[in-house]
Amino acid sequence: MRMPRRGLVIQARTRWLLVGLALLFSLVLLMYLLECAPQTDNNGSLPGVVGESMGKEYYQALLQEQEEHYQNRATSLKRQIAQLKQELQEMSDKLKSLQEKKTPKVNGMSYQGTKEQTSNDLLEFLHSQIDKAEVSVGAKLPSEYGVIPFESFTSMKVFQLEMGLTRHPEEKPVRKDKRDELVEVIEAGLEVINNPDEEDGQDEDDGVGDRQLYSENDFIEGYYRTERDKGTQYELFYKKMDGMEYRHVTLFRPFGPLMKVKSETVDISRSIINIIVPLAGRTEAFAQFMQNFRDVCIHQDKRVHLTVVYFGQDGLSEVKSILESVARETDFHNYTLVSLNEEFNRGRGLDMGARAWEKGEVLMFFCDVDVYFTAEFLNSCRLNAEPGKKVFYPVVFSLYNPAIVYANQDIPPPVEQQLVHKKDSGFWRDFGFGMTCQYRTDFLTVGGFDLEVKGWGGEDVHLYRKYLHGDLMVIRTPVPGLFHLWHEKHCADELTPEQYRMCIQSKAMNEASHSHLGMLVFRDEIEAHLRKQAYRTNSEAVG
Repeated sequence: MRMPRRGLVIQARTRWLLVGLALLFSLVLLMYLLECAPQTDNNGSLPGVVGESMGKEYYQALLQEQEEHYQNRATSLKRQIAQLKQELQEMSDKLKSLQEKKTPKVNGMSYQGTKEQTSNDLLEFLHSQIDKAEVSVGAKLPSEYGVIPFESFTSMKVFQLEMGLTRHPEEKPVRKDKRDELVEVIEAGLEVINNPDEEDGQDEDDGVGDRQLYSENDFIEGYYRTERDKGTQYELFYKKMDGMEYRHVTLFRPFGPLMKVKSETVDISRSIINIIVPLAGRTEAFAQFMQNFRDVCIHQDKRVHLTVVYFGQDGLSEVKSILESVARETDFHNYTLVSLNEEFNRGRGLDMGARAWEKGEVLMFFCDVDVYFTAEFLNSCRLNAEPGKKVFYPVVFSLYNPAIVYANQDIPPPVEQQLVHKKDSGFWRDFGFGMTCQYRTDFLTVGGFDLEVKGWGGEDVHLYRKYLHGDLMVIRTPVPGLFHLWHEKHCADELTPEQYRMCIQSKAMNEASHSHLGMLVFRDEIEAHLRKQAYRTNSEAVG
């Protein structure tokens, strides 16, 4: 019986010990709370007065501390997210690189392998479309009718050859899809320039701050054309306002996403153009030509040489006088006058002008005395001709007879005011190949002009076909800065039947638009109608 009683005593003592420890812990906790309580003013401020103010400051400070803590936390999380994105992109690039190097299995291929193979096949097909298209090298064509011309555009307008009865030679893109397409292309070109790849020739170590960034305002002009079975090619040019260095981007849309073909920097600051003009008589037209040459070439461009090849003796002294007068007034002496005492032959004149240059390689612009060009066109000439690779055949906008176009005015306006791209003012001379920019070595390599062609027409088409049959790329596009001024045309009896037909065709095309020619054809009918209307009006007034 002693053993149970002793156990009860020990159990009771243990219980009292635990109660004592609990009381001691409560006492210590109470003392701690009293010690840590905030000190109050001796005045014992009532709730709602000073104590309330101190409470607000306390909680505001606490809230501010919490806000700073969360802001710091958010900044840290953003930084970690950015690092994770960068690591994810690097891993994705490595995976893509491994997939490109990996040779897919043919038999026993998994579903994932099938998807990878499909993607690779699609990419290979798109690149094959670029290889097939006339993007990097020219294609041999049977005739001038096989060329797919470019259409040119700026950020605001499109200059187009195919007009029909509703479209205009110069117009703003009306369709939303066309506007969106050109905007997308310009932005894609900017993306290529501002974020270059290794193959673009710029060092990756160069930071964004060290590179000159381009914007939509730096877009100068572009060309595009579509090969129906391959895709659309885009040639884009960008330039800073205060620089002479152009950025040239070639894009190709193989009926799918845009794919970059190349991106390069084109420096044309030292590119001299030898403008070659064959001439016989027509001294008044030459004086007008020299006025445009003075304004554009001497005062603005300042990187040209003029070669005039004159046929015959009649008017030669006057041409010399005009050249010498311009030289005295502008201190311009970069010109050559070649005199040939023979019958006019345009092909021979241009050939002699090309061979008269003795300073090595040079870019040539074959021009006529009736052509008006701008400084922007000269830069287009430099950008679209490349020795051994490209020749430039711009499509000229030919102006109609101003006496018909401006028949409702007492006198036609000055030439500068006639230079507009409208249906009733002119047309794109897509059947003419006389105005061209090409390098001297390319011209001599293909054999130059066919000097057996006599008189008017034909020599330019022969040269054009030589390039089409070769490996050089022919850039054919309408350009806004090149005009052919109207002048009366005489078709000589000495011409061959083919030449005479071409001359008459050109004469008819140059005279007036379809609507203006219709008004001339039906002029008697219109006048008769007006007389009847006047008679009827007078009769009603008398009655």
